[in-house]
Amino acid sequence: MRESPRGHPELAARFVADDARAHWHDQSLWWLRQKRDAAASVVPDWEALRDAAARIKAHVLGRLADYLVEFERNATAAGARVWFARDAEEHNAIVHRILAERGVVKLVKSKSMLTEECHLNPYLEARGIEVTDTDLGERIVQLRREPPSHIVMPAIHLKKEDIGELFHRELGTDAGASDPKYLTESARRHLRRRFFEAGAGLTGVNFAVAETGTVVVCTNEGNADMGASLPPIHIACMGVEKIVPRRQDLAVFLRLLARSATGQAVTSYTTHFHGPRRGGELHIVIVDNGRSRQLADEAFRRSLACIRCGACMNTCPVFRRSGGHSYGWVVPGPIGIILAPARDAAAHRTLPYASSLCGSCTDVCPVKIDLHHEILAWRQEMARRRLLSIGKRAGLRALGWIFRFALLYRLAGWLLRRVVPLLPRRLVHGRWNAWARQRELPPMPRATFRALYRRHRGGA
Repeated sequence: MRESPRGHPELAARFVADDARAHWHDQSLWWLRQKRDAAASVVPDWEALRDAAARIKAHVLGRLADYLVEFERNATAAGARVWFARDAEEHNAIVHRILAERGVVKLVKSKSMLTEECHLNPYLEARGIEVTDTDLGERIVQLRREPPSHIVMPAIHLKKEDIGELFHRELGTDAGASDPKYLTESARRHLRRRFFEAGAGLTGVNFAVAETGTVVVCTNEGNADMGASLPPIHIACMGVEKIVPRRQDLAVFLRLLARSATGQAVTSYTTHFHGPRRGGELHIVIVDNGRSRQLADEAFRRSLACIRCGACMNTCPVFRRSGGHSYGWVVPGPIGIILAPARDAAAHRTLPYASSLCGSCTDVCPVKIDLHHEILAWRQEMARRRLLSIGKRAGLRALGWIFRFALLYRLAGWLLRRVVPLLPRRLVHGRWNAWARQRELPPMPRATFRALYRRHRGGA
């Protein structure tokens, strides 16, 4: 997905215009948050696991270059070919070169947020290679020609009726059919043929173990296993931050990942790829694409510890009510608010304000990234770079002066107490009720604002 020229407020307004769908989206994600809480509550050492994961990630980020060298050495010894890419363009060129040199014209691909970040699909399609996303949610949004709206559940913004209409148009299913089992079976038949026709399979990487040179892929549908096993060529694409030091460290993250993402005890498939299968090829493409620059920034480097579970999105009140597409970048939600401006601050200058700073994202993060503090730091950075609108800069400057001087603060309070009760009842009453209806709040009593104020002041 290319970055949207419009900001989060405009894109969110389009989503909330459909009030019923916005509420359904909110409830669906909150249900996942509740599942996460239930799954975490039955693990006695849950907080100890989070502490351990945070320490491991901090250690890795402090010695990232060493672990990348160790991983390359061990993966190469196991028979894999390791490639390094500085940016998205180089990553795409490497993948295309691997495919072109072997005459591959059909690629099956499992879910990979890195390849979404690099815009790999359109790059390969422009060069004559047919790309099929095989994760069901990814295939749905690919057929709709739109980006995923969530990093774990790419089509969470769609209802079964939307998918039934799409499959009728694209796959020839019965008109009006919306039974999930029927639609899933239709997709399975459609994708099975693509698996057998493909000359190569591409997967993402959840974790890469430096000690063994192993890449680990976690899925619930088994499509990554089929894509890596049926075609003779397996390409695994990963960001530099996916490294963990030892095999025993992996157990910490596997216990956290599924519970944080979907409330499951474990993903259905957790596959370790240690070298190519007999007669096949394994290519591992390791990508920087701005990560080293972020690693050097003390204020935001901890966000590189993210394991892409999506827990922060499921709990965020802004994400739940505005949808993933409103963020204008491949990784939405609180973690996206931090990552997107690091790539292009001007293009994503509205994102740091798409947060209530309630801290719920930090509370659920399995690796204890201080998400809301980093979002606040980005607000300060946007102001420092003068990327805010003139009106917002003026308003914030005025508030700063009011809060800085006690006399101004008391004067502002006095004016509010004197002026607000004198405002026309229709102005205050009508605007409050319009705002309250959108949020399912009780309407303001049908009394004048002056009367309400006097009642609050005890009849004064």
